[in-house]
Amino acid sequence: MYKNLVLILLCVSTLYSIVMNLIKHRSAKNPTPESVKDIYDSETYAKWIAYSAENCILELVSTIISFAIMIALLYTNAFSAFAKLFGDDMFARLAAVAILQIAIGFVVDTVVGYIKTMVIEQKYGFNRSSLKTFIFDSIRSLLLSAALTFALASLMTLFEFGDWPVFVFAATIFAFTLAISFLYPYISRIGNKFTPLEEGELKSRLLDMLGSHGYQVKSIEVMDASRRTTKMNAYIAGFGKTKTIVLYDTLVEKMSVDEICAIFAHEMGHGLHKDVIKSQLLNVVNVACMSLVVWGSVSMPQIYLDFGFDGVNYGFAYIVTGIGLGIIQPLISLIMNAHSRAAEYAADRQAVIEGYGEPMITAFKKMAVDNFVNLSPSKINVVLEYSHPPIHCRIDAIKAEINKSDNK
Repeated sequence: MYKNLVLILLCVSTLYSIVMNLIKHRSAKNPTPESVKDIYDSETYAKWIAYSAENCILELVSTIISFAIMIALLYTNAFSAFAKLFGDDMFARLAAVAILQIAIGFVVDTVVGYIKTMVIEQKYGFNRSSLKTFIFDSIRSLLLSAALTFALASLMTLFEFGDWPVFVFAATIFAFTLAISFLYPYISRIGNKFTPLEEGELKSRLLDMLGSHGYQVKSIEVMDASRRTTKMNAYIAGFGKTKTIVLYDTLVEKMSVDEICAIFAHEMGHGLHKDVIKSQLLNVVNVACMSLVVWGSVSMPQIYLDFGFDGVNYGFAYIVTGIGLGIIQPLISLIMNAHSRAAEYAADRQAVIEGYGEPMITAFKKMAVDNFVNLSPSKINVVLEYSHPPIHCRIDAIKAEINKSDNK
């Protein structure tokens, strides 16, 4: 019974991913909104359609392959058979299942990542990663994934002592996500080089903008993103004294001073509105749901018996939890993404308040070209998957704010 239920849940979550991907693929045929019709010329637009199609096909094939492998492993009880090779020790069997899952995931992700980065991104002129950098990034991801998997699976063993550890589990996960937010400015330095923004007009204007609001950051830094990509981005990371605003070097190179100030004002807006803290508070809901799924997966030993185990295997519990979250995560994302999109609109308004409304629009258009943005995504994709509003919605909102300011 439970085996069939787990397999059905996996089928449903995979079908959801496939449907979302197909809708995204079909959105290339959507009419382009008026406010962004000038972003792509006919040649670039045709190139974008081809780029989008190749990425959607790769994502679809990857999803199907991952699904086929997982279904085969689950149906044949391969995880329990592999675990039994490691004796009767609970942690040894946990490790066996985790190692098998991580190894398979690493192979699939590396192949897909290589095709995406070294083939598709290279073909369309976005990739600047060398094979050496790609291998380094893949190994780093493997180590981080392995550490996280073993840590969470080991934490689940607390349920050996009853149901009360669900609260410990939830508190630990939430503390971990907070720690990552605090430490991200340091973690991101692994494999990346950061340099302070050089002295000059740009830095002076950015510091003046910060000072006018009494807003403090640890530093304004430029990241060597050009080692990996031609795409542009900026973000704010950390809390309190670790708060850092990061600009991609590609953005600094390609944007005007006014456009960079507009993007900076947007990022400052996130800080002024306490968006990082608000997101963490909203993450409590996500952590609570995850903890309940974990509790449910380890409190029903029959699940493990159905898959050939002698009892609860916490490495396999990690897999079952992932399948369960695949069902409820779209519902959680619906709420979290709606909050995130609202925060993006508010941060865009900050750019208008600072007097950088028009430069924000031109900056968006430049980033759209360099990042090959979908100009007219389907509404269902936006509602369920987008943490940022579509570019035409953001431009329309900025223009409305500018008109509102001019009419005051």
